[in-house]
This record gives sequence, structure tokens and C-alpha cells, in this order.
Amino acid sequence: MKTALITGITGQDGSYLSEFLISKGYNVVGLVRRNSTVDQRSRLDHLAAPVRKKLALEYGDLLDIPSLVLTLKKHRPAEVYNLAAQSHVKISFDQPIFTAQATGLGALNLLEAIRISDLECRFYQASSSEMFGKAEQSPQNERTPFHPRSPYGISKVFAHWATINYRESYGMWNSCGILFNHESPRRGENFVTRKITLQANRIAAGLADTLYLGNMNAKRDWGFAGDYVEAMWLMLQHSKPDDFVIATGETHSVEEFCKIAFGHLGLDYKKYVKTDQAYMRPAEVELLCGDAGKARAELGWTPKVPFPQLVKMMVDADKAR
Repeated sequence: MKTALITGITGQDGSYLSEFLISKGYNVVGLVRRNSTVDQRSRLDHLAAPVRKKLALEYGDLLDIPSLVLTLKKHRPAEVYNLAAQSHVKISFDQPIFTAQATGLGALNLLEAIRISDLECRFYQASSSEMFGKAEQSPQNERTPFHPRSPYGISKVFAHWATINYRESYGMWNSCGILFNHESPRRGENFVTRKITLQANRIAAGLADTLYLGNMNAKRDWGFAGDYVEAMWLMLQHSKPDDFVIATGETHSVEEFCKIAFGHLGLDYKKYVKTDQAYMRPAEVELLCGDAGKARAELGWTPKVPFPQLVKMMVDADKAR
């Protein structure tokens, strides 16, 4: 029975990936930080008792190499998925140094911990479409040059190339998944998609009357997080380590997201949504669209949940809450 280690297990992707791997018969070890407040593990609370027996949580931190080495030596995972990061683009402008440490240096620390632990494992690095930033071509594929437009994107580029460097330098089995935006009912409430679905429900319930957003014209390639974690796993089952873009190939604007979300609740978004300069980024990424042709051809992966269904799924989940 395989054991997999997941960093960032309490996040959106970590919770979906842990469920997926357990369904495949894995034992899952999650690395969690010791917080000064109550640990944020709500995305794992719904797991049934039989499933919980296959999930273990270990305290550790990507900025603390000894804790990584101890966890790796204790569990000897066959697969390691690095999903941990300071992943909010807007916050990365407010906390650029911490973002670089957690998102960039953290990945390097984990790679180095695996190397010095002499661990034979397959490693997955969560790379990001934000690395493309001000892209020279559209759609973006594995050969598109990077032009990041935020401290988060810059940090992800560092982690991406560190992963490739350790693959080429030490023969480590490292793969990078360049994932485009992926959402779900478990998305953090400070991300624009959950902000929209939450506030739309509050407005529909008479608890609020306005939603303030930044750039309504920004276009993204949005997919369902549950589909995308399957792609992560498929990369580590592939015949060789490699890098793959994971995306739907469709773009939709923030305004379109609002239209569907509010419309699903019988509301006209134009009556409630306003722009606010406070939510604008110093350097905006206007358009991201991914070409996942390589993943389709080599991994047999395709997205299953279409954009309108994704938005309505999130709206319904927040309504139920």
C-alpha cells in the first residue's frame, strides 16, 4: 500500500487530493503547521471515520527543514505532493517577502529535504498559470515563456525551476503541474470566486446590498479543483517525470462569473456589483488561457465540470451554508 505526503493538505486542493488518493487505496500523510490559534482543518472535517484511519497529520513547516526530514524519514512516502504556498495573488503584494519564503524557498527546502533523506519518491510541484502573467501568446502551453506579474507568480517560477533543476541535477523524479485557475465550494473566502458566491447569497437573503470587486474584465481559465487533483496524480503515474499544463482551454471574465452566480439566484448582478480601486492589483494579468493538449495526449486527462456548472455548484453550496 502506497503512502503519499501532501503539504498544504488543509487547503482546497489538499482536501480534494487526500480524498482522491484514499479512494485509490493510499495512506495519506498531511503536513500541517502549528498555528497560534486553532488549527484550520475544516476542509477535512467531513471525512468519515473509516477514511480518517488512512489519514495522518504531522506538524511541520516548509521553512523548517529538520521537520521535513523527520516526517520524510518516519513515513518514507512513495509520492510527495507540494501544494503548500501563500497562494493569494493580491496578498502577495502586501507580503512579498513571506510569499517568496513560503511559496518559493519552501519548495526548495522540501526538495533538499528529500535529497538529503536519500528518499526514492515521486515529487509533484504545484506550479501556476500566474507564472505566465503578461503572456506573449494565447493559449499558453508548456513552452510559453514566463512573465510573472506578482510576487506570487515570481515565487512560483522560482519553485518551478528549482523542481526542474533537482530533476536534472540529481535525477529526482520531479513533475510540475502548471495548473490554471481551479475553484470549488472549498475555495477560500478571500478569493474572488468565493467572494462573489458568498456575497450573492447574502444579497439574495437580504443581508447585504452591494458587492465590491476589482477588475471585472480580467479573464481566466476556470476549472473544478476536484478534476485537477486527478491530473496531479496522473502525472506521478506517468512513465517519466515531466511538466504539464492543466486547463479547460476556455476563458471567462469576472463579470461573466458574476452574471451566472447572481442569475442562478434570480438576481441581476448589474444592480449590486460595483468596482473599487482598493481591489485593483499594482500589475494586472488581463488574460490567461491554457492549452492542455499535452495532458490529454499523454495522461488521458480531460476536465469534466463545465464553467456554468462550477459557478452554480459554488452558489448552491454557499446557499446551503
